[in-house]
Amino acid sequence: MQGMADVRTIAFIGTGVMGRSMAEHLLRAGYALHVFNRTREKAEPLLAAGAQWHDSPGSAAAAAEMVISIVGFPADVEQIYLGAEGIVENASVGALLVDMTTSSPRLARRIAAAAAERGLMAVDAPVSGGDVGAREARLAIMAGGTAEAFARARPVLEKLGRTLVHQGGPGAGQHCKMANQIAVAVGMLAWAEALAYAKTAGLDPARVWESISGGAAGSWALTNLAPRALAGDFAPGFYVKHMLKDIGIALDCAAEMGFAAPGLETARAAYHRVLELGWGECGTQAIYRLYSEASTAAAGGGKSRA
Repeated sequence: MQGMADVRTIAFIGTGVMGRSMAEHLLRAGYALHVFNRTREKAEPLLAAGAQWHDSPGSAAAAAEMVISIVGFPADVEQIYLGAEGIVENASVGALLVDMTTSSPRLARRIAAAAAERGLMAVDAPVSGGDVGAREARLAIMAGGTAEAFARARPVLEKLGRTLVHQGGPGAGQHCKMANQIAVAVGMLAWAEALAYAKTAGLDPARVWESISGGAAGSWALTNLAPRALAGDFAPGFYVKHMLKDIGIALDCAAEMGFAAPGLETARAAYHRVLELGWGECGTQAIYRLYSEASTAAAGGGKSRA
């Protein structure tokens, strides 16, 4: 079986908000890249830089020693890996399959089992860090799979992130990402509520942000996403619709384990409201808009109480 040092060709499936930047890093690192995306237009910059287009995930996988995917939903993962003419069916014997989508731990285990039956290795390696982390190659990567599969994947994954931890067997990476998403989803409510409170009190939320972002209230989201929200920038680094997908997976996993997650239930309700308002294609920082507009209405325009 080939070692990772021998890998020269990588199939990259999914060139959206994060995938495109990740694929660009691999091109710059000297890997020959074979790409597929549901919409070819989003892959055009990669093709112009030397990547080769394929008309299906299976075709791209057949041309490479390693496959990396980052797509939207678990249903997409299942289709590209386990569907007819998919990755598992078409990848060459000995290939390494790395799914970096936030998906279901149960599905990750199914993919690993199907891969093993064909002499393949699989790693579930979801990421955190959003579009900024992808652009700057400083993602946090949470990996599940055998120790051997992780060791093979590591040299390539190190091109994409700074924090890379093997969490355990197949599905463990996805469980770690669920823990991450619980912290993220509930934390998003915290800073949005805090700054909306400041606005209702008649303060300038941007100045309040200056005071609290570097203290005990600080977080990655408060530092990176709150300024976007305060500037009225709701462009997606990570979509609201994908946050709801992740919350749903985490709650399903929690239910399977008999684990109560009241904070996450509250976050789901809030993000469902964001979706109902038509902001599903916005970035997750749109949660501030929900709190801000509600607090402004309640305060009659936000008169100072100081």
